[in-house]
Amino acid sequence: MQALLWDVDGTLADTEERGHRPAFNAAFQQEGLDWHWDVLTYRRLLQVSGGRERIRAWLKEQAQWPEAAKHDTQAWIDQLQRNKQKFYRQRLEQGLIPLRPGIERVLLEAQAAGLLQAVVTTSGRSAVEGLLAGHQQLQTCFALMICGEDVSRKKPDPQAYRLALKTLGLDGASALAIEDSPQGMKAARGADLAVVITTADWHGEGADLADASLVVEHLDSKPTGLADLRDLLR
Repeated sequence: MQALLWDVDGTLADTEERGHRPAFNAAFQQEGLDWHWDVLTYRRLLQVSGGRERIRAWLKEQAQWPEAAKHDTQAWIDQLQRNKQKFYRQRLEQGLIPLRPGIERVLLEAQAAGLLQAVVTTSGRSAVEGLLAGHQQLQTCFALMICGEDVSRKKPDPQAYRLALKTLGLDGASALAIEDSPQGMKAARGADLAVVITTADWHGEGADLADASLVVEHLDSKPTGLADLRDLLR
């Protein structure tokens, strides 16, 4: 194993419940909307990758659209997403989004062992940088960050993982992806990567994770060490 490729949302940290969902709701309130995404609604919307895409999917379900959304829908969605990102960054700055169990340990173990590590997400770069800014000890762990601005297709498309492998000069057999969702698993498997899934409540019971090499609640739940991860590629 030469590299670990890390998803961000739900994998490095529980950004969905502690960050994104409350930030969306704060943006809706600021806009004067009567929208509120509860846990079940947000879990369903997570089947759609990307914040703007999620807002658009929700908008299509509404019988009545906000007046501003009728005139230039994309511009209105873009502004709503920018406001949401503002609230998300505030939560990061307030230290409300901790890393998931075992993440810091495995990242530092891999760094000490000389493994290449990369962030591979289709979330925006500013959100990723904001999360890492709150955990400065991890900022030197990553040789590469592939974010939503670097690709034209979101997960479950494998484009982001393929770009990461190409940039690192590796093939899928020499790296391992760490993910939390069926969409992320499909993206990684589409790039011929083995996948470890750290499960998240957001994706519901019965999610199809059959293509994962290992499924754990989190990286401290077994616990899962670097040697265990290496064994998955043998």
